[in-house]
Order: sequence, then C-alpha cells, then structure tokens
Amino acid sequence: MPTQFTPLQKKLITKINALKKEKEAIILAHNYQRPEIYEVADFIGDSLELSRQAAETKAKIIVFCGVHFMAESAKLLSPEKKVLLPNIHAGCFLADMINAERLRKEKKKHPKATVVCYVNTTAEVKAECDIACTSANAIKIVESLPQDEIIFVPDQNLGAYVQRFTKKKLILWPGFCYVHTRITSEKVKLAKEKHPNAPFIAHPECPPAIIDLADFVTSTSGMIKVARENPAQEFLIGTEAGMGERLRQEVPKKHFYLLGPECINMKQITLENTYECLLEEKNEITIDTEIARRAKKSLDEMLKVS
Repeated sequence: MPTQFTPLQKKLITKINALKKEKEAIILAHNYQRPEIYEVADFIGDSLELSRQAAETKAKIIVFCGVHFMAESAKLLSPEKKVLLPNIHAGCFLADMINAERLRKEKKKHPKATVVCYVNTTAEVKAECDIACTSANAIKIVESLPQDEIIFVPDQNLGAYVQRFTKKKLILWPGFCYVHTRITSEKVKLAKEKHPNAPFIAHPECPPAIIDLADFVTSTSGMIKVARENPAQEFLIGTEAGMGERLRQEVPKKHFYLLGPECINMKQITLENTYECLLEEKNEITIDTEIARRAKKSLDEMLKVS
C-alpha cells in the first residue's frame, strides 16, 4: 500500500524538488530514511554507494539525508561540491565508539598489523587506517591484504562475521550498532515460528547468535537483491526498521517483517530540516585538508580492490 502523505508533507516535497533544480543540488537518502524523504531523493541506497553516485554527477550541492559520517564520505569523494547535512546533530553511535587518538594507541600495541576501518567511521579515524571496507566487501578487503594480523574497527560484530571466512587474525574493536544488537535470538525464533516459509535475511552488523539463525547475510542493497531473486513471498529482515519501506517500494508484491528497531539518529532527518538546510545552504560539512587527504586514501585503496 502506497505511503499516504499529509498536505504539509506534499507541500514540502514540491518545494524541495523545485529548490533542487534552482540550486543545481541533489539529495541522497540512505535506505533507513523516512518514506517521505525518498520522495525528494535523487539516489537511495547504502552510504558509500550514494557518495560514489553523487561524485559522478555535475551537481554543485549534495544534501545527504543520513548521518554525519556518511556526509563526510560524500565530501571526501566530492571535495569540490558543497555537502550539507539536514540535521548536523545526526551522528552515529557506532562511529562514535572510536576516535583517532584511541586508534593510534591500539596501533602501537600491534605495530605489524594493517588497519581496516568500516565506512561507519569519522574522517579522522579513516585517516589513521590503511584501507576502508563496507558491509558488502569486508571479506574481500580483508582477504586481499598481505598481512596476517589486522586491526578491524569499529564494529566487532561485522569483524566477527568476516573472521568466519578468513584465516587471518582479526583484532576486533569493541564497537557495535545498537540497532542490530537489539535484534534478539528469541525475537528471530518467534518470527520463524509465525512465518515458517519466510527466509531470514540478516545484516552482518548483527551479533553472531543472530547470524547463526540467518538464511542470508548481506548489506541493505544485498537484501533488495535477495528479495527480488528468491522465490519466497515473505521475508524476515534483520536490520533497521526503515528498510521495510525501501523493500516494499522495490519489491511491492512481497511481504517483509522487520525485526529491528528504528535508528533514532537516522530519524532526525525530516522534510522540514531538509528544506531549511537546502534553502539556507547550512550545516555544511568541512574536513581538515590533511585529514581529508589521508582519509580519502583509505577509501581509494578500498575502491581499487572492489
């Protein structure tokens, strides 16, 4: 069933779309965003996927409807563009679980180790890393490295998932996504009992006990692919609740049951602050030149492998 929008939402959608043309701007929306944000988005998807798409456009302004580290990644890949974040306080608890100083201390403990950072990190942390990874390519990135000892930051659950597929020693940072850790084994088992024909698709940020129950483990973009290609008519989804709307839009004839809660940071993005942000061109993302150079190198190294 199509999402119903209020008169105010419809008015704001019209205003934002007009403003985009006037200012030669594009809007990127992460998969976890509200359905009304999809209506003004030029691209919807995973965070790094969005930044790469934006870099290929001729837009002068990028409005990133996501969280802070995502807007930073867009700035790293499009330094000549103005990048705006509708709510400058929309952060990420996972990204905040590590900083550059703490990572430098960890590196001193393991001087021979390569450092792999999940894209869910700040530019300052990326600047301290050798190569970045996404949830979709983390295994490939780790396996591509010549070193046998790897510091993996900041998500211990993603790192534990990667460890299942490599003989390399991963030193895991004790960070986690609070949304995915709130998906419990009990909740999954009850859902499986209620929907016995529904495959369970889990995000690799889920804890190991949840991964063990999954039929598929993949990124948010991968979830769409599985839902399209798998013959099942209903699916259990182990990720943030907003992904349900995205799946229903992309695969409208199938049913999806979301087992994860909402991300309160993602939901800080609204039509109102998106409009104000673009109208006033405020909440611009800036990154120190040297940090940006070093952080972009970690992304570039990843893109070479990918």
